[in-house]
Amino acid sequence: MKKRTFLKLSSAAMAAPMLAPLTDLLPAEKLKNWAGNYEYGTTNLYSAKTLDQVKAFVKKEEKFKVLGTRHCFNGIADSDRQFLSVLALEEAVDLDKDSQTVTVPAGVKYGQLAPVLEKRGFALHNLASLPHISVAGACATATHGSGVKNGNLSTAVTAMELVTAKGEVVQLSRTRDKNTFEGAVVHLGGLGVVTKVTLQVQPTFQMRQYVYENLPLDQLKDHFEEIMSAGYSVSLFTDWQKKRISEVWVKNRMGKDKDRNQKDTFFGATPAKRNLHPIVELSAENCTEQMGVAGPWYERLPHFKMGFTPSSGKELQSEYFVDRKNAVEAILAVEKLRNQVSPHLFITELRTIDKDNFWLSPCYERASLAIHFTWKQDWPAVRKLLPVIERELAPFQARPHWGKLFTLTPDRLESLYPKMQAFRQLVKQYDPKGKFRNEFLGKTVLPA
Repeated sequence: MKKRTFLKLSSAAMAAPMLAPLTDLLPAEKLKNWAGNYEYGTTNLYSAKTLDQVKAFVKKEEKFKVLGTRHCFNGIADSDRQFLSVLALEEAVDLDKDSQTVTVPAGVKYGQLAPVLEKRGFALHNLASLPHISVAGACATATHGSGVKNGNLSTAVTAMELVTAKGEVVQLSRTRDKNTFEGAVVHLGGLGVVTKVTLQVQPTFQMRQYVYENLPLDQLKDHFEEIMSAGYSVSLFTDWQKKRISEVWVKNRMGKDKDRNQKDTFFGATPAKRNLHPIVELSAENCTEQMGVAGPWYERLPHFKMGFTPSSGKELQSEYFVDRKNAVEAILAVEKLRNQVSPHLFITELRTIDKDNFWLSPCYERASLAIHFTWKQDWPAVRKLLPVIERELAPFQARPHWGKLFTLTPDRLESLYPKMQAFRQLVKQYDPKGKFRNEFLGKTVLPA
């Protein structure tokens, strides 16, 4: 008999300190994304609590989008007619200890799920830099953490349940539906309403986090792989000035990674003497514990704590993925633009992600370096800069993060994704009349 445990997330854990609950919004209040840079096209929102409510809603509506935790910076989840929220789905967390999987309602946030898993002795393989995002939304856009051997968050998915345009419930499994599954996991909201996600888990583990300052940029030329492999997860932060990486965050898995002495230098970088924020001017109060203090995986893998506003708050974000074999060349290509980029930048983060087989994943069939830009909220300036950056990264076949800002054309995007046509056929199968289609999808992956 399988050892299954059904768990209810506590009401305290379900609270999202940084986002107002969608169900509490007044009809006249404008809906905006987390950073406030994007205003959605309607305030019409229905919050479903059960699968039957989702099915009934899908059958009734002609066109709508699912709106989650609103952490995307573009119109990927936008609608000018109607929104559906699944954040309040009343489903228990189903932990199967024998198969080491956990099945969760789609709207659960990683910051809610992680403590529940920890109490039962389990962990996820990785987390993004902030824990405030929902499981379904993160997997749909191939959101990621870091680590040369760690795939993005979607790679933990072993099964998913979705409601198609006809209101029918479809179950997809990694083992049973391999081809369709690989096309459906990173779906950008184009296939249906995901209501459940099953994730692979593993025994819990402890971590330490060390931060180093002022890594000479030249060290990347000869030691890039050593630097990025120095821990279970490694992040580099730079403002592209002074030929240096301003901060290196090394997250070590205790018992597996070399537990570096914090007093040691790190390829010319010096150990931080206090907790730091990636944006050095900001307080580290919002950040996860550093200085080598041991703690559970979910309190070290993210950069930011669940109960606090992450990053700078009022910002814009862009991110591009290149093949890791071209990582140093791509970094140096961006560094040449330092005087154009830096005046509009809070910080850039460099992370590595292992390859996967999901058709629309930026890491499809190639281990990658992600170059992430956290911009000041000046869209006119950023809009002019993005094509310049994209031209510099074009020789490296840079793929954008679907939930962030970019200006690549549909033709260019199609050239970057070998399975784009296959994905379009999958969309026609699940949503033949375009119920889940919106302006963003029409301009990127589903042009008429």
